[in-house]
Amino acid sequence: MRLIGPANENIGVVSTEEARRIARDADLDLVEVAPNAEPPVCRVMDFRKFLYERARKEREARKAQTKIEIKEIRLRPKTTAHHRSFKVRDARKWLDDGNKVRVRIRFKGREIDYVDLGLVDLKEVAEELADVATVEQPPTMEGRSVMLLLAPSKPKKKVGPASPVEP
Repeated sequence: MRLIGPANENIGVVSTEEARRIARDADLDLVEVAPNAEPPVCRVMDFRKFLYERARKEREARKAQTKIEIKEIRLRPKTTAHHRSFKVRDARKWLDDGNKVRVRIRFKGREIDYVDLGLVDLKEVAEELADVATVEQPPTMEGRSVMLLLAPSKPKKKVGPASPVEP
């Protein structure tokens, strides 16, 4: 087997017994890192420390990931412009925070005959939010509702609390 020493130096091709003796003398573990290579590659290392560092890197990578949430505002064809402005204000805040917003207009009963009114409402909402959002998915009919998906036009990074400035 090919052996890599405790200080990442290439020791060369040695027998299994010799590799075990080197690991035992260094008070470390003998770990096979490439079993399919010809000859197989083993490394002398502290295996617990290796597992700990790998888990720590994975935790750091998970912290660095950003989750994009999809918030939703629900409207009806009979929703007034005044009431819609409250919903649009909430959507603007969510888009500024970096979340996506789904706008859904739900039709009840015979309202389904007036889908064109719902499309007009969706178009107005998209125009009101055009400065902070782009249309990611155009209006689509799904069951008894019409949906529109908006994404923030510029992703904002969340800034933590400001550090005090010394005079």
